[in-house]
Amino acid sequence: MKKAVFVLIVCLTFTSNIASSQSMGLSFSYFIPKDGYFSTPISPFSIRGIGLDFTDFISLETGASLYRMSGMRIKDVPFESPEPFAGPFFSIYVPLQLKFNLYFSNQSLHFKGGGFGFYNFDTKLMDGNIDRALRDHLDWALVNSDFKVDNNLGVGWMAGAEYIIYLTDQFGINLEANYLAGDTKANLQGAYNGLPTDGSNIVTEEVIFPESAIDFTGWEFSVGLLFETGRR
Repeated sequence: MKKAVFVLIVCLTFTSNIASSQSMGLSFSYFIPKDGYFSTPISPFSIRGIGLDFTDFISLETGASLYRMSGMRIKDVPFESPEPFAGPFFSIYVPLQLKFNLYFSNQSLHFKGGGFGFYNFDTKLMDGNIDRALRDHLDWALVNSDFKVDNNLGVGWMAGAEYIIYLTDQFGINLEANYLAGDTKANLQGAYNGLPTDGSNIVTEEVIFPESAIDFTGWEFSVGLLFETGRR
């Protein structure tokens, strides 16, 4: 956890320095993953809207969040399930998006698209969900597993929109929604043992799934405060 916070602070310092920021925001962001559990940021480590304006209508935006992921899907395994396999764990998430801006008096609308990177820490597995998926896949009476995953850098693409209402020239409230699609290699590996339905002896197998990946796909919703130094 301490390592994750340190890396996040470094990311925020780096991005804010290179952006010569025209805007910056503090947000409460919530992630709803595909076939996963509702996840929340580790307050106050969610800073968004660090931006650089190229013109009145085009700008670049970044930021960073430290999430506590409650449960996420592992894909590309033969026993996939609608229930998540990975979690809980911490994830540092850094977006980079191009924004197209429309201004209306004390309001603005922004359309965004770009990519993101993330890194997971202290990743745990949901053994019960994995056991049930394996049992159904193998058609066994009982399964008990012991798996682990690797932590690797993940990337993906994202697109969304943001609405801002300005209370003053430099201060506003924003509402934002983004769709994210990305993954990171999990290299799920370990062993399982169980009792086949035919009543034979207990069977133990060691397996590895090198193509397996933690699926970072879903919707992110944010509400926050925005501070602008270069509002049009």
